Parts: sequence; C-alpha cells; structure tokens
Amino acid sequence: MKSLSGRDFARLVERRGWRLLRINGSPHIDGKQGVEVRLSIPIHGNTPLKIGLLRHLARLSDIQEAELN
Repeated sequence: MKSLSGRDFARLVERRGWRLLRINGSPHIDGKQGVEVRLSIPIHGNTPLKIGLLRHLARLSDIQEAELN
C-alpha cells in the first residue's frame, strides 16, 4: 500500500463526495450526506499517515486498498 499524506487523503475523499465540515486544530473533519460517519483526517504538512490509520480511514470511507496504490 502506498503511503499518503493527510492532505492527499483528504483530497481523495473529497473527490468521492465527502466535504469538509470543520477544521479543529490539525484534524480536518469530513462528512457525507446520508452517512453518519465523520472522518477525522490529521493534516501535518506532507507527513504520511501511518498505515493502520490509513486503512481505518479508507474502510470508513468505503475506499478499496487498491485505489490507494
């Protein structure tokens, strides 16, 4: 799996219909209409997200691991 920064992952989910609800410090909170889940994506410049967090966020946003490569 390719590592992505929080900023790149946020762009990816926004292209899939999620929208930025608010920014609370470093995490960007994204939501999608009709979905109760909120994504808290840490944005720390271009620092890559840890693999476990990336998989968790991808699972919550219904993004397949193959799309992250």
